[in-house]
Amino acid sequence: MSDEVKHECGIVQIRLRKPLNYYYEKYGSGWGLRKLYLMMEKQHNRGQEGAGLAVVKVNAEVGQEYIFRERALGSGAIAEIFAKVHAEKKRAAAKGETDLPFDGELMLGHLRYSTQGREGTSFVHPFLRRSNWRQRNLLLAGNFSMTNTAEILESIVREGQHPRNNADTFILLEQLGGMLDAVPVDSRVDIEGLLRKASRTWDGGYVISGLVGSGEGFTLRDPWGIRSAHYYYDDEIAIVASERAVIQTAMNLSTDEVKELMPGQAIVLDRDGGVGLYQINDAIDPRPCSFERIYFSRGTDADIYRERKMLGRLLVPGILKEIDNDIDHGVFSFIPNTAEVAWMGMMEGLEEYNDSLKVEKLVALGDRISPEAIREIVGHKVRTEKLAVKDIKLRTFIADGDRRNELATHVYDITYDTITPGEDYAVVMDDSIVRGTTLKKSIVKILSRLRPKKIVVVSSSPQVRYPDCYGIDMSNMDEFIAFLAVVELLKEAGKSSLLDEVYRLCKEQPDAENHVKRVYEAFDYDAVSKKIAQMVTPEDCDCQVGVVYQTEQKLREACAGNDGDWYFSGDYPTRGGVRFVNGAYVRWYESR
Repeated sequence: MSDEVKHECGIVQIRLRKPLNYYYEKYGSGWGLRKLYLMMEKQHNRGQEGAGLAVVKVNAEVGQEYIFRERALGSGAIAEIFAKVHAEKKRAAAKGETDLPFDGELMLGHLRYSTQGREGTSFVHPFLRRSNWRQRNLLLAGNFSMTNTAEILESIVREGQHPRNNADTFILLEQLGGMLDAVPVDSRVDIEGLLRKASRTWDGGYVISGLVGSGEGFTLRDPWGIRSAHYYYDDEIAIVASERAVIQTAMNLSTDEVKELMPGQAIVLDRDGGVGLYQINDAIDPRPCSFERIYFSRGTDADIYRERKMLGRLLVPGILKEIDNDIDHGVFSFIPNTAEVAWMGMMEGLEEYNDSLKVEKLVALGDRISPEAIREIVGHKVRTEKLAVKDIKLRTFIADGDRRNELATHVYDITYDTITPGEDYAVVMDDSIVRGTTLKKSIVKILSRLRPKKIVVVSSSPQVRYPDCYGIDMSNMDEFIAFLAVVELLKEAGKSSLLDEVYRLCKEQPDAENHVKRVYEAFDYDAVSKKIAQMVTPEDCDCQVGVVYQTEQKLREACAGNDGDWYFSGDYPTRGGVRFVNGAYVRWYESR
């Protein structure tokens, strides 16, 4: 994705199901931690702002610590926290201690991307609620964003609690922790019942994992299936992670051995190592996030790899239309590096089209057929070049103000002399065009130096039109170039009064429906795309620019079963989502 968009967090939960000595003898020291480290690193794409891990030692002796936690900030947080873990274990071993820190049966790892602007180590998961009673200690981590945090806060305040922070993770920690406090200390914790009671008040997209000090663990997925989670267990280990492929890699498993945690379902780990699956909430019109398929998840997953290729293939008719079917003068590339798989699918589709042209030409030869003519026709290839190159991150601290902005435009570079000036079309694939800022200031600007006949930017996802409130950092209307394009079209057409009408509806009926849809109904899809193409064209660009977007219908065709497309369609799966988009419009209108 050319525009930087922060997105979902990542989680890994592990339960070693046999006594620790079993793993020491079979695999050596630290086998569980090695698996945790590997799966966290394999999901590093999900969290560049911080990372944390926690371990619960189920069979700790009285007087010995049984909960261990490390957290750190920054893109190097995973390496930092594991370095601290190993340093602590090494110090304990040097003292002759046999009960080493972080050697436990229950492990929870988290990778953080903030979506609410909360910064500092205190906001890095796992969160911890302490108590002298083991079963009243709770560690919590997740990939989630609640749309009704205020309502949940109000419900626990009515019960007499007084949380010291209003962030959604703190609120859930206190809500679940308060329920643990009510469990008699001499009885087992009913995790299933606790989750069922607490989640009745939750609205949002979530995968929430927790560890209880007495040895229980759980992971619960939202009933709309917005956020993703997968699991695997055998007689040695139970694992839950945000992505399927990381479990496959860590455990050397086939695709069908790793299962998806279904919407509304929880996997519960008891203190004896037992594993249970429970339908905590009925699935409600499941709408898994389609951005997971387009961009966020690693492309090593078999299904996601296939879907991304299909997204590229389905764009071929629109691309050919944009270059007047002149495939002879098309030069096809991608914007590094995440759009490569969709580009591969696009190339397969273009090769099929090229083959159909070859057949027509061969048939047209008739009696004039000859080896030379056949060789010329069959030898025609679709042209591919690495047009755009992403350089290392430029050290813009050496300049300030306008000079810094000038340096930032050179994050991308071009491969020179790959285009015949004035004749060739430069066609580049991107995952998604959100703000369009990088396109205008860097990619299109620098591609224009090749002096192509036309620059065509292809998006494997549809136009991003609406904000997200379930875990992606896209919350303001003026972040979306599609929205800004429609606003400009309304002004040009003398229809600005529609903006006032939508504002009135959003203010008066915030929960009724997504009123912002009315803004887009005034113009067809192609008109918005053409306006976006104008808006991403730099002022000093001498060549024409076109934009080709995926359609919502073809997105559903490529990513069947992953219909969470509210940022494209405006169809939010929860009441909180509808309230959120109307509120986002109000904020834009009042400050524009």
